[in-house]
Amino acid sequence: MSGLIDLDVIAGAKATHKYARLSASKARVVLNLIRDEDLSLARDRLRFCERGAAEVVSKVLESAVANATNNEQLDADELYVAECWADEGPVLKRWRPRARGRATRIFKQTSHITVIVAQLSPEELEMREARLAASGSQTAAAARAARVAASRAAADTDEADEAVPEDVNDGDDVDAVAADAATGDADAEEAAGSADETADVTAAAADEIEVTDEIDEASGASAGDPEAADPQERN
Repeated sequence: MSGLIDLDVIAGAKATHKYARLSASKARVVLNLIRDEDLSLARDRLRFCERGAAEVVSKVLESAVANATNNEQLDADELYVAECWADEGPVLKRWRPRARGRATRIFKQTSHITVIVAQLSPEELEMREARLAASGSQTAAAARAARVAASRAAADTDEADEAVPEDVNDGDDVDAVAADAATGDADAEEAAGSADETADVTAAAADEIEVTDEIDEASGASAGDPEAADPQERN
């Protein structure tokens, strides 16, 4: 068991998985991969490790990170695996049947896995930022802040576009709107002229109909009244 890290002095948190159903020697092989490593690198190594103990150790690591962020209010991007070890637990004794009615004893090992995460010192944080800047990459917190800023800028741009009418977004649209208005006025004037011509034609037709009706009435009156006929025709 290690006792190098004093959590009363150094900001950090720990998590322990007791009575894990695997031997301490198998857990130590995986713990050696993440000791003194940054949290992101430790997660990547456990993710791609093919040993069965990697899944158990990963759960213990995530529990320690959760304790640090929720209980100690630490930033997960500033954590590293300060210490990790595995102690032997009680041995479970079982029997395995063998040939000729015999049985042999088997031992099922258990272990207690402990992971401690602590906050990086200011000097180490500066060195890591310098390495990231030199490589052209950025931390997860900086990448997240950049994404949030870009999303907010896009939202503000969309709101500004919605506030401005679509017909007057630029000078070309303004000219198009003015041309459409002029065309609409010309169409209205042409329609008004057509309406006046139609009204004149309708009035002329009405006059012709009235003249025709007067002629028809005069012709009917002459045919129905004998006295109104020509005297020479009566003779």
